Amino acid sequence: MSKKVIALSVLILFVLVIGLTGCGQQTAKPAEPAKAKVLKAGADAAFAPFEFQDEKTKEYTGFDIDLIKAIGKQMGVEVEVQNINFDGLIPALEAGNIDVLISGMTITEERTKKVNFSKPYYRSGLSMVVKSDNNTLKSFKDLEGKNIAVQIGTTGANEAKKIKDAKVREFNNAPEAFMELKAGGVDAVVNDLPVNEYYIAKTGSKDAKIVGEPLNAEEYGIATAKKNTELAEKINKALEELKKNGEYEKIYMKWFGKKPPQ
Repeated sequence: MSKKVIALSVLILFVLVIGLTGCGQQTAKPAEPAKAKVLKAGADAAFAPFEFQDEKTKEYTGFDIDLIKAIGKQMGVEVEVQNINFDGLIPALEAGNIDVLISGMTITEERTKKVNFSKPYYRSGLSMVVKSDNNTLKSFKDLEGKNIAVQIGTTGANEAKKIKDAKVREFNNAPEAFMELKAGGVDAVVNDLPVNEYYIAKTGSKDAKIVGEPLNAEEYGIATAKKNTELAEKINKALEELKKNGEYEKIYMKWFGKKPPQ
């Protein structure tokens, strides 16, 4: 065998070895960045000052929105807010479409059968709003036989239905109820006190006024699915930490202009 043939054979063998080695190797893919965990929160964004859509930015804002975002930050997760009608919030939670709901929801025995509530984060009560020139309706007792506007699925709606001979009209959200009052279609609106106060502040007391003493002491809670006890515990822990470090008080002061009750 000549030297040329030997050299050529060595060269061919070398090329084959390099080729086979290359086939056995896979090009390393760049590592994908870890996706941030997202907490899907449901709220009825027509319940100012707790949750509503900013007219300029179109972003959801309010006391509840700031609070759940602060809770998410404390837990190390991003919060994604979904706007859902109030009466559809618990069904959405039960179906797994959202992880948590925060929407000025009063903790009641009936609701506790369906969801887990956090420790109370806000204390409220029901009040009634009438037109500014109405001087005959001064208490809940005066609503007997009257037309009352309420928001569907709320404790205000439940209480209004207990009033003797009252004709209760249910609306999808609080603004619709107030519009009906302004149009003269109802005699009063029954809703949570801070919501009524915010409406009066926005209208400058020109169209309506709050009358009578608040009815019932109510406490709001953040709800999670019955089976998700781990998330409920994390939310309670985060809420407690926010109250300790002063962040809860800052958010409360921002929306209500006063310190939270002790």
